[in-house]
Amino acid sequence: MLLREEIYMEKYHFFAIMSRMKYINRWSLMNNTRFENISEHSLTVAMIAHALCIINNKKLGGNINPERAAAIALYHDCTEIITGDLPTPIKYSSKTLRKAYADIEKEASEQLISTLPDYMQEEYEKLIIHEEEDEHLLALVKAADKLSALIKCIEEERVGNNEFLKAKEQTLQSLQKLDMEEVNIFMRDFVPSYSLSLDEQHISL
Repeated sequence: MLLREEIYMEKYHFFAIMSRMKYINRWSLMNNTRFENISEHSLTVAMIAHALCIINNKKLGGNINPERAAAIALYHDCTEIITGDLPTPIKYSSKTLRKAYADIEKEASEQLISTLPDYMQEEYEKLIIHEEEDEHLLALVKAADKLSALIKCIEEERVGNNEFLKAKEQTLQSLQKLDMEEVNIFMRDFVPSYSLSLDEQHISL
């Protein structure tokens, strides 16, 4: 059995800290029928970002790495382990708050990366802080984030919760403003299914 001193010697806390994403709930100002934590949300965003890249590559002649997009998406909200989930209306209510929150996020990112061994830090910095050449890929991850929010609104509406109707409307407008063909294709081909029951989705169990 390890002594207490041995447990903390030369150990790195990054992944144990990441496991705490499941304790951070989203939509904290809303009346939820089911809470969504950022761990669940990040998985959804990763799957959608991966799909958007494939749509871009296969239908629009692009050349974007779906696996890298998925990996970035998995960590896109990890700083909220430190900062908490600040509701969007507050986060973007003024330039001053946006700048302050961006600075806090950057510092949180650096703190998280510092919990990795030196030989891993550079690789995870690319996932958490990102690189400028990933501009289109990052745009797809942000679009996937908005699509995940839309899906949450649809799921809440489907079970009769009207709390998310305005959020749904605002998210749809935000997605339309993106003017991204990958997003339009995903919304046309996949989003309508979220309004259906399991039986209506023709799944036999």
